[in-house]
Amino acid sequence: MSATNHDADVSTDADTNTESAVSELPPSAKLVYKVLEYEGSMTQDSIATESRLCPRTVRYALGKLENQGMVTSRVNLKDARQSVYQLAE
Repeated sequence: MSATNHDADVSTDADTNTESAVSELPPSAKLVYKVLEYEGSMTQDSIATESRLCPRTVRYALGKLENQGMVTSRVNLKDARQSVYQLAE
C-alpha cells in the first residue's frame, strides 16, 4: 500500500467521523454546520440571515458545534464586537 492510498483512507475515516458527529446534533446545529460548509467563514448575524434561523437558535447551535470541536471562532477584524465562525480543520 502506498503512502497516497493510506492518506486517502485516513481522510475518508475523518470524513466518516465528522458525518457521524454531525448526525447526532440537533437540527439547528446541522443546518448551521452545512451553511458554514457551503459558505465558509461567517459572523453569527450572517449565519442567521443565510439559514433563516433566529439569532438565539444560531447562538445555541454554534455553542453545540464549538463544544464538539467542529467549529472555531476568531475575532472579526472589521468589527471586534463580533466573532467569525468557521469549520474546524
